[in-house]
Amino acid sequence: MLKSRKRKRWAGLATVVVVLTVAGPVWFRPWTLRVDETVREALPAASAPAASPTANPGPSVSAAAPVTVAQDTFISHEHTTTGTAKVVRLADGAHTLRLEGLDTSNGPDLHVLLSDAPVREGTAGWRVFDDGRHVDPARLKGDQNYLLPADVDWSKYPGASIWCDRFGVSSGAAAPART
Repeated sequence: MLKSRKRKRWAGLATVVVVLTVAGPVWFRPWTLRVDETVREALPAASAPAASPTANPGPSVSAAAPVTVAQDTFISHEHTTTGTAKVVRLADGAHTLRLEGLDTSNGPDLHVLLSDAPVREGTAGWRVFDDGRHVDPARLKGDQNYLLPADVDWSKYPGASIWCDRFGVSSGAAAPART
């Protein structure tokens, strides 16, 4: 009977070890720490909307250059994060969140999040960005443009975070302010 209990304990321990050996890497994805992707995308050159032939032509409309309407530099949270977050108004009136010079640790499920939470330094700012209203324009791609939905008033979302969805924590954040 004593041998039976020992065998059950060893079988239970072996099961736990096998589960952790398989599930641990699937959950934590440690290989992403070794991957260093650098993505650089140019600012889109959106054109102004074309006038319809039946509309009053009025003065000619030329394509305006994109204009930065807000920007801030990133502060570090869970991981060292540097770079700039900008909100850029394109010639067609659309807005894009543009990340420039971004450098942060890779993670298993990183997203760019706009949030109504204020950007706070230190551990007080790590977990706040998904608490209230937030917009998740896309998974993190790098120094790229993240087109903001037309129905989103970006000025009501002052915090921009590099958010790890898997662990519910901010790698770093910026608070673009009107320029």
